[in-house]
Amino acid sequence: MDKELKRSIILENYQNTDNRCRHENDDKYIKANTRSATCIDNLDLYLKIEDNIIKDLSFDGEACVISTSTTNIMSSLLKNKTIDEALSIIENYNNMIKEKEYNQELLGEANVYNDIYKQPSRIKCATLSWDGIYKELLKYKEKKEENL
Repeated sequence: MDKELKRSIILENYQNTDNRCRHENDDKYIKANTRSATCIDNLDLYLKIEDNIIKDLSFDGEACVISTSTTNIMSSLLKNKTIDEALSIIENYNNMIKEKEYNQELLGEANVYNDIYKQPSRIKCATLSWDGIYKELLKYKEKKEENL
């Protein structure tokens, strides 16, 4: 993917955040805050899971271009996936960021961040929401397994 296409996808997902939506006081959603201690990034993530499938994933808050666009891409990518499928996608994304082996086909538009490692100060922006959702999915999965 060339630089201009990457830039275009990133800006499109920053300017047109299809998944920006606040679900305050809706008990059907799990809310997670992803706040960076070193920059402006402060996003609330709203996760709705039914029958082990992510039915909705949205966000709201303030963040930089990288953090906002990657959160929007992630939200679209994980919707309608099972918990295990989502965890696998996130693990592949993190492997890509860390320059490890990963399945490019699983990541769709998220592949635009395949060279973010060249900008170490932006890695946190590119992983903040992914890490937040990963933790919530693991917690959800643990609770489900405890209740079996």
